[in-house]
Amino acid sequence: MSNDNKASVKPSEGDSNLSPRRADWADRSVDPPTRALLDEDARYFMHQSLSSPCLSAVRKADGIWIEDTAGRRYMDFHGNNVHHIGYGHPRLVQALKDQMDDLPFAPRRFTNEPAVGLARKLAEIAPGDLGKVLFSTGGSDAIEMALKVARAATGRHKTISFWDAFHGAGFGASSVGGEELFRSGPAGPLLPGTEHVAPFACYRCPYGYADVDGKPDLDTCRTTCANFVRYVLEKEGDVAAVIAEPVRSVPYLPPPGFWHSVRQACDDHGALLIFDEIPNGLGKTGHMFTSDFAGVVPDILVLGKALGGGVVPIAAMLTRPDLDILGDRAIGHYTHEKNPVTCRAALTTIEIIEDEGLVDNAARVGAHALDRLHDMKARHPVIGDVRGIGLLLGVELVLDTTSKEPANDLADTVLYAALDKGLSFKTTFGNILTLTPPLVTTMDQMDQALDILDACLHDVAGASV
Repeated sequence: MSNDNKASVKPSEGDSNLSPRRADWADRSVDPPTRALLDEDARYFMHQSLSSPCLSAVRKADGIWIEDTAGRRYMDFHGNNVHHIGYGHPRLVQALKDQMDDLPFAPRRFTNEPAVGLARKLAEIAPGDLGKVLFSTGGSDAIEMALKVARAATGRHKTISFWDAFHGAGFGASSVGGEELFRSGPAGPLLPGTEHVAPFACYRCPYGYADVDGKPDLDTCRTTCANFVRYVLEKEGDVAAVIAEPVRSVPYLPPPGFWHSVRQACDDHGALLIFDEIPNGLGKTGHMFTSDFAGVVPDILVLGKALGGGVVPIAAMLTRPDLDILGDRAIGHYTHEKNPVTCRAALTTIEIIEDEGLVDNAARVGAHALDRLHDMKARHPVIGDVRGIGLLLGVELVLDTTSKEPANDLADTVLYAALDKGLSFKTTFGNILTLTPPLVTTMDQMDQALDILDACLHDVAGASV
């Protein structure tokens, strides 16, 4: 990639692997054996933004920890949101060993007990009447299955989604997604009829409403972001579905009443509501399903990432029974749709989350973390905003709290300073420190991580006030 192309890469879903600070960190942190492995990786894997060439190499993952090939350990507050139950949970590992001894695979035309057991469990715990399921090996595929169902149910093909959202890397998922990195340039042309509106982002209101006493003026805005969804539904007239993350993984929380307004608008105009809970479902927000926090039931809900327990890839689409209308068509028909090993992993993962009270733990530890982050905001002028719910937490760094100019370089510096101290997280949109630890994180571990972050902000951004 040319230097011009590197310079044109905009802040997006995660921290850039093209960052000069990443190169500096690697130069001083990567030992010769790891460097040799990284060079081999770069030789054989196609390069792509965000991931490859890689940062370092991992040789062990256990609980909330990852360990690199040089023996350095990091608290993993990123984990691609797959590690809700921690890495290598012994109960999950044993269940997978037993399943592989019993039934390692089932051809697609046959069913099996783990697959039916997982489907039954999801139907039992899902919000509302979302009692019909299909499985796939990845969230992006599950999103595209949801789009097919929405088209079939409504006889329409258009969608409304949000700029800056991420729904996967497939053509359909990229089309409804809202990030330039995945949908622009050589990726196009994408699906027609994928309309986008500005997201709910109260700290940086895209509709221009100013803060009052440092807080979003919700009385004045009256959830303009939700009203604009209704506006587009009315103007288009033939939208199949609104698809969105009920809580954005930036993270941004919707303003009060947002989803009730959108749900009503969808009902009024015959559109389905699809919730993408791939990164945050199954407890991350302190609720088993993020739609529980949103206070509405979608017509279709999509899960992924953590569903496989941080070991195997599996995703799920859940729908209302009356949307089971494509029996004469193939919606997904993936080879590993009813793989007994991946289904056993998902079923055991849900059982672990329930039996160990991990949803409540996420709510409790997350509330404590948010209190501490607000305290840090009061002491560190570079923190413009802190927000989150459960163990989905964001710290937005700015150069000035009035102009809110993003402090991208500072955030990058804090990221690598934290890695030096044993804490791994990611940055989003360049200036937001995004912390998504496992649901098994203890109060002491959270305090240890936030102590590291506090120290890095003090060292990098100057003394606290």
